[in-house]
Amino acid sequence: MSKTLRLILGDQLNSNHSWFQTTDDSVTYVMMEVRSETDYTSHHIQKIVSFFSAMQNFAKELQSKNHQVIYFHLSDANNFQSFDKNLNYLIEKENFSHFEYQLPDEYRLDELLKNFCQTLVISYSTVDSEHFMSSRKELGDFFEGKKNFLMESFYHFMRKKHNVLMQGDKPLTGKWNYDDDNRKKLPKNHKPIPPLVFDNNVSEIVTEINKTNIKTIGTIDAKQFVWPTTRAQSLALLDFFVTECLSLFGSYQDAMTPNEWSLYHSRISFSMNVKLISPLEVINRAIEEWKNRPDEIAYHQLEGFVRQIIGWREYVRGIYWHKMPEFATMNYFDNQEKLPDWFWTGKTKMNCLKDSINQSLNFAYAHHIQRLMITGNFALLAGVHPDEVDAWYLGIYIDAIEWVEITNTRGMSQFADGGIVATKPYVSSAAYIDKMSHYCGSCFYKKAVKTGDKACPFNSLYWNFYDKNEDKLGKNPRIGMMYNVWHKMKPEDKVALLQQADYYLKNINDL
Repeated sequence: MSKTLRLILGDQLNSNHSWFQTTDDSVTYVMMEVRSETDYTSHHIQKIVSFFSAMQNFAKELQSKNHQVIYFHLSDANNFQSFDKNLNYLIEKENFSHFEYQLPDEYRLDELLKNFCQTLVISYSTVDSEHFMSSRKELGDFFEGKKNFLMESFYHFMRKKHNVLMQGDKPLTGKWNYDDDNRKKLPKNHKPIPPLVFDNNVSEIVTEINKTNIKTIGTIDAKQFVWPTTRAQSLALLDFFVTECLSLFGSYQDAMTPNEWSLYHSRISFSMNVKLISPLEVINRAIEEWKNRPDEIAYHQLEGFVRQIIGWREYVRGIYWHKMPEFATMNYFDNQEKLPDWFWTGKTKMNCLKDSINQSLNFAYAHHIQRLMITGNFALLAGVHPDEVDAWYLGIYIDAIEWVEITNTRGMSQFADGGIVATKPYVSSAAYIDKMSHYCGSCFYKKAVKTGDKACPFNSLYWNFYDKNEDKLGKNPRIGMMYNVWHKMKPEDKVALLQQADYYLKNINDL
């Protein structure tokens, strides 16, 4: 009898995949906890634990449905700590005659498995992961022959393709995008709804990791792990979001405030990225709730959420497959500096960075504006090498898989791609941070002071960035106004700003 071995990667936990709809005694599934995955960067302890816990739960679910599953735990004696070595061992030991795998979402693993298959003497085949709403090539085909990869255009295309919030070939309300309605600061005494968290006991996994020399960052409460690690928990978190948070999500999706790590965000990105839940069911559940409560959930709250899923998420994945592997080496500004030491500790006097980094260390999570306009903004103003920034984002966040991390970080955040993803660099002075947050009022530094004692570092670094990069940015129509302001400044004011920035950059680990 022919025997088939099917590989399931840690981010392929899709119980609705066609593979699992029937049981077959000739098919065996294999899942692996391997050092090649834990060690390619320094991961947050919560990230490794969430992957391992979700994988173990998924394997048990498959076994309960009478699928045959081989599971390599991290410390198993016969675990050779890499996909290819473990696969070779199994194929030879169990006499498998055919190998199958779902197409990976990371270029690194895609190449590894393609190369592995070239060494096989048995037959092999691939299947789609059946998760995304667009194919790997779809974005590249859509923008073929065009200079710009405008997300909004792809978003419209995806809405039409899947008939999401459409009336014929027109958007449901006559307007595609309500982003202008989604930029409010939290009112001063507003108390966000407490987040739904779980109390998963992951002590055994943490103990097993601690027996190794795996280098991790961040903290974890192993007896009350807050993140969803099953499909049921992921659906519960989705349900909590649409019933309790969606009505205010859009308005406050860019807002930031100290000691409130969740606000009205869904926090389902890990669940989606490991495929416990699908983007289509997420969108459908949100639309269903809006239809049931149109008087409570304004349309712009819903559209902002749908755009993140069907627009931005699908868009960055398309960019990833269209531009890799060269995307991973892009460094448009030729930035060369290292990340400040306090990116790993949170020990800085800048409130916005202290809060965002400590939150990231404690929860392996920060929302998109904290990532873009606080940590990412500072890294770009400081001239940090994109490799350094990539490694930090890829390691610290629970939802960070390269396809979604590198396009957001090297592209959107660091403008290292020279404008493929974003039409301008996303940098700001203290003014924007204060507009969208409550960080600045109690900060050691003074938000309105540009130079001198306790001047907010963002202010001088902002103008230093534009001065240093005028040859590359001066003709960008989206930031021409900033150069007009810069050119009209008094020479002595420019010198003071640049000197202040130089001082801060030379003493960056003390800020």
